[in-house]
Amino acid sequence: MEARSWAPRGHLCPSGSMLLAFASLLGCLLTSSQARVYSRCELAKVLQDFGMEGYRGYTLADWVCLAYFTSGFNTAAVDHEADGSTNNGIFQINSRKWCKNLNTEVPNVCQMYCSDLLNPNLKDTVICAMKITQQPQGLASWEAWRRHCQGKDLTDWVDGCDL
Repeated sequence: MEARSWAPRGHLCPSGSMLLAFASLLGCLLTSSQARVYSRCELAKVLQDFGMEGYRGYTLADWVCLAYFTSGFNTAAVDHEADGSTNNGIFQINSRKWCKNLNTEVPNVCQMYCSDLLNPNLKDTVICAMKITQQPQGLASWEAWRRHCQGKDLTDWVDGCDL
């Protein structure tokens, strides 16, 4: 009787694209189990605790408005762009410049993985958002803020919140 080896054969090894698809699926499953959708006032309180009120001249209402129009307050939101980049987390921070996905040739200005931006505790997200806001455009770096929040009365976004 001939002994059979259970070692994988060359044609059974998954291709790079198959591994990439599996890693993406696994990442989605892991992060979605930790997803959190904040309420308006919960988010305002967390952002206040991180010192976002008045940061670079922006109010908590600016940040809450931005979060609503980018992710619906969902920490696990991920949007895939046509160029292969992703927008990540509650502020939809893009992987083209700010964080690292699988592409090692991006600037990664925030010095973190994009998956770090999906954490419901928001620490990494706030750190990265602060770096983005230090750019000359400030919150105008986000199209959603320019379109829905800039120049508008935003007091309703924090009205009634116990801050």
